[in-house]
Amino acid sequence: MVLRLVLWSTADSTATIDELRDVVRGETTAAPGLLFGAWVSDDAGERFGVVQLWETREGAEAPLPRELVKLIGGDPPNAELFDVEATSSVAPELQRLGLAFS
Repeated sequence: MVLRLVLWSTADSTATIDELRDVVRGETTAAPGLLFGAWVSDDAGERFGVVQLWETREGAEAPLPRELVKLIGGDPPNAELFDVEATSSVAPELQRLGLAFS
């Protein structure tokens, strides 16, 4: 299980948060192997990104939405993959996942 954290700075982008929201609104369909995804923004801090929980590293390495990358002005400067040690959640399917429970 792998967590992908992606952050862009919107400081140098001509795209607005509202325009980025319009793009990700169409990206809410679950991809194969995607367990959880949340698009996030920090308007005051001029950041936009996504946090995703994937079943496999291969899934986590899936390309980001092309329209979003183009709109924001390029690939994210911050894209990290992390092995998941343990999860907790009110959603039963997301409880007790990760290396600690293997």
